[in-house]
Parts: sequence; C-alpha cells; structure tokens
Amino acid sequence: MGLVNHPYLLTSIGVLLGVLLGFYLRKIVIEGHEKNIKAQSKQIIENAIIEAEQLKKEALLQSKDAAYQVKQALEEELKAEREELKDEQRQLKRKREGLKREWDSYDRKQTELIVCERRVAQQEIELQEKHKEIDELVDNKRSELSKIAGISQEEAKKLLMDTLESEARMDAAKRLARIENEMKMEADRKGKNILALAISRYAGDYVADRTVSMVPLPNDEMKGRIIGREGRNIRAIEAATGIDIIIDDTPEAVILSGFNPVRREVARQALLQLINDGRIHPGRIEEVVEKVTKELEVTMREAGEQATFDVGAHGVHVDLINLLGRLKYRTSYGQNVLQHSLEVSFLCGIMASELGVDVKMAKRAGLLHDIGKAVDHEVEGSHAIIGRDLAKKYGEPEEVVYAIGAHHEEQPPLSVIDILVQSADALSGARPGARKEMLQSYVKRLEDLESIANEFKGVEKSYAIQAGRDLRIIVDSNKIKDNEATLLSQDIARAIENKLTYPGQIRVTVIRETRAVEYAK
Repeated sequence: MGLVNHPYLLTSIGVLLGVLLGFYLRKIVIEGHEKNIKAQSKQIIENAIIEAEQLKKEALLQSKDAAYQVKQALEEELKAEREELKDEQRQLKRKREGLKREWDSYDRKQTELIVCERRVAQQEIELQEKHKEIDELVDNKRSELSKIAGISQEEAKKLLMDTLESEARMDAAKRLARIENEMKMEADRKGKNILALAISRYAGDYVADRTVSMVPLPNDEMKGRIIGREGRNIRAIEAATGIDIIIDDTPEAVILSGFNPVRREVARQALLQLINDGRIHPGRIEEVVEKVTKELEVTMREAGEQATFDVGAHGVHVDLINLLGRLKYRTSYGQNVLQHSLEVSFLCGIMASELGVDVKMAKRAGLLHDIGKAVDHEVEGSHAIIGRDLAKKYGEPEEVVYAIGAHHEEQPPLSVIDILVQSADALSGARPGARKEMLQSYVKRLEDLESIANEFKGVEKSYAIQAGRDLRIIVDSNKIKDNEATLLSQDIARAIENKLTYPGQIRVTVIRETRAVEYAK
C-alpha cells in the first residue's frame, strides 16, 4: 500500500515501461525493414545477375562478329599480298632471265674485246716496225739529199724557214699595201679636206712663255734694295713665293726662275709692285705677295670663265673653271696651255661640224682635254688620266670624260669625238711656231731620229727635215723591195715611238729608187 500510493515511484515505473515498449516496437519495425531490404537486395542481385548474363551473351555475340569481320579482312589482305608476291616473283624471274642474257652477252663481248686487244697489240707491233723502216728510209733519203745538196739538215731547215718567212712577209706587205692604198684613196682626201678647212678657218694668237721671267729695274741700285741687308729681302721673297731670284750682271733686270708658272707670275707681279712702291722689307713683301695671290686667283677664274664663254661650254663646275684659268700660266714645250686648249676646242668644233658630230660636246672635250696639267705637279700620273678623273669628279658628261683620258691613248679611243680631240691636239701642237724647244734638246732629237733610222738593215741615208716633223729615209734598192718599204716605214715609226719623247707626230717616209746611168761617148 505504501508503494502504490507513492507518486514518484509510479511515474518512474510508467516511464520505464514506456521506454521498454518503445524500444521493442522500434526493434520490431527495424527487423521488418531489414527483411524488406534483404528481400529487395536479393531481388536486385538476381536481376543484376540476369542482366549480366544477358550482357555477357550479347558481348560474346558482338566479339564473335568482330572477330569474324577481322578474320575476313585479314584473309582478303593476305590474298592481295599473295597476289602481289606472285607478281613480284614473276618480275624477278623476268629480270633474272634478262640479267642472264646480258651476262651472256657481256661474256661474248669480253671475249671479243680480248681478241681485238690481241689484234691491236699485234698491229701496233707491226706499225712500230713500219715506223722504224720509214725512219730508216727518211734518214737515208736525208743523207742522200744532204750529200747531193751539199748542206746539212739544220741548214736546210733554216733555209726553208727563211724562204717561207720571206714569202710570208712579201705576201703580207703586198696585202697591206693594197689595203692601205684602197683606204687612203678616200680617207686621205676627206681627212685632208677636213683638216685643211679646220686650219684655214681657225686663226688664233700664240703667246710663248718660258720657265724663267725677267723683271726690268729702273736702275742697278734697285738690285741692292731687293737683296736687302744681309740678304733678308731676297730670302723673304723666295720664302713667300717659292721662286728663285737670280741677280747677276744683267743690266737693270733680275731673273725669276721656277717650274710653277703661277708662283712665278705671283713673284713677278709682287716684285713689280714692290719696285714701284719703293718700300721693300719682309713685312711689306708678305703683304704684297698675299695681295697679288688673291688678285691672280681672280684673274685666273676670269680667264677660265672667258674660255668657257668663248667656246660656248655652259654648266662647267666652278672648280674646273678655276683649274682651267690656271692653264693661262702653264706652258708645254713653250706653248701656252690655255691658248692650246682653246685652239683644240675650236678645231674640234670645226671638224665635228663637217662630220655631223655633236659640235658642243666636241668643243667641250677639246677645251678640257689638258685640264690635268693644272695639277700634274701636285698629283702623280699622266695629265690625261688626272684630267679624266677630275672631269668625272666634277660631273662632266661621259663622252667628255672618256675623250680626255684617251687623247694620248692611255685608253683606246671609242668614239668619233675621241679621235677628233686627238687630231686637234696634234694639229695645235704640230703647226709651225706652236711649240719651242731648247736648241740643244732640239738638235739632240734630230740626231736621235736619224740614228734610229740608220740602225735598220738596208738604210743608206736618213734626213730629219721640217723641224723634226718629217723623217726621209733612202734605202738600197738591192736590199729592200717595194713591198718591204712599207714594213720598214712601220718598223721605224714603232721604234721612234718606243725610244723618243716628242710633241705632235713624226712622218716617216721611205724612198726606194732604181737608177740606170749610161754615158754617151
């Protein structure tokens, strides 16, 4: 009774019974779920096994089909390869048969070649024996001929060669003479007409300068003032101008000597101004020389401009004009180079107009042909090549540049203008009175001309006439034939060209004559 009526105890027992009941019920539910899950799992496994079996059967069928298809493909490929192999075997069989035939043919040819080589070797032996027989026969015949002729084999060869050479020279001389006669008939006529016309139409003044200049003095006392105390004035003048001053016994005159004509002209004008001014001392000398140098540069530039204006050469570079003006004080064999250049320019223009060539270009080339002489004391090389390089540097036309370089044949002439410049240059330098030489060198050149001609076989006498412009040669008619005279003139001309230096050109004339003399009694 006491326990039943206690409230807390009853509550606890109720809770405990509820928990036990809930646990039991939950266990029952869980066991039911487990049974369901196991049943479902078993069903799923069974279904999966069935599907796997079906998939396995399908995969097996597919693999069998694929294997069958692969087998079919491999069989077809194998069949094709067998056919190809059979074709290759047939081709190899044919090639083997062809090689066998070629080998048989090669064996036959080799056998034939061996037979031919033996035959050729035999023939060579026979040929060598025949050569020996022929050599013996030739030696015998030569010995017999030598005995009959009375000369040795070497002498006979030399005689034959001399005869052939003489005949060849004669034939060449005949042909050369015939060709020259045919060419000269028309060329000489036209050339002479053109040259004569050019010379007759051109009339130029000639001014001769020398390598020394003479300065007149008002009296001989001026010589002492020029010398100065202990020679200081004359040393100052020589140092400022680069020119030697010669003071000798020449009355009322001093001589200026120097290879540079421009410097010599500067010294001459400066000395004249000093003499007129009367004040001669080193400071004044340097001042006057500098002033005269500037004035002379202006004068040379004006001379160059005037020269280009006279010949109608427009557009010439200013540096070329200055160099052209320097030629006013430059001489060659005593001939003023600027005047010579103007002469050549005018002659080129006249001849070009007669031949229908560009007159302006010809005159321009003639004017500038000696431009290299303005600096040939400063630059190494011939004035023709120096002038060619200068003209090319300052933009002259190609025709003018080449004509300048070719006017002394440093390079071969290619155009008509090149020939015209050469001809006009020779005309201007060769005309009477154009150039001057010292007497000793002049006489020496004439003697050298005659001695060169006298060295040749068959020459009896030689005469240098017309101031050395013409060499007349008289030959022995018994030693020199008519046709050989042409060759002799050419040989002498070549010898003169190689051994002598001379202005212009020299004509070589060979004279051969036969004289028959009889006396009436």
